[in-house]
Amino acid sequence: MGTAGAVRGRGGAGLLRLVQTVSSTRAFAKVAPHVIPALDRAVHRLTRGRVLPSARLLPGVVLTSTGARSGRPRRTPLACMPEPDGSGWILVGSNFGRPGHPAWTHNLLAHPDASISRQGEDVPVTALLLTGAERAAVWQALLAFWPPYAVYQGRVERELRIFRLTRAPEGA
Repeated sequence: MGTAGAVRGRGGAGLLRLVQTVSSTRAFAKVAPHVIPALDRAVHRLTRGRVLPSARLLPGVVLTSTGARSGRPRRTPLACMPEPDGSGWILVGSNFGRPGHPAWTHNLLAHPDASISRQGEDVPVTALLLTGAERAAVWQALLAFWPPYAVYQGRVERELRIFRLTRAPEGA
């Protein structure tokens, strides 16, 4: 599976390499968590879920999970890798290569039933933390999809959490 066709279609391989290079920097890791999610949330809300600015670079979703401690809904815009067969989505708890697992990963571990908003559609999902050989295989696909994940993993001692989201059964 290749990297985001959205980038290739809107500026070519040069833009893709530039975005990957910039997103691999420590400066990006310091600034992006404060800017990108806020912009994504605002535009997503204003367009009633039809537009997610960061999804112009990578496929993305807005995850609604249940707070691990609070029990309240938490909305988090995230990049995702769609499964090749269309059966679900892969999320990486990279936290832009910063220490500490992102809060949304704790939420999914505590409450795996969640939903995503994707292209104006709300989809109930179930999250599964990948481990072992399954995680290793998906990790290789993720590195082909978005090489900066290797840089993020190299900056931290923790293992980046990888989740597979699948559509929840009807009526669940």
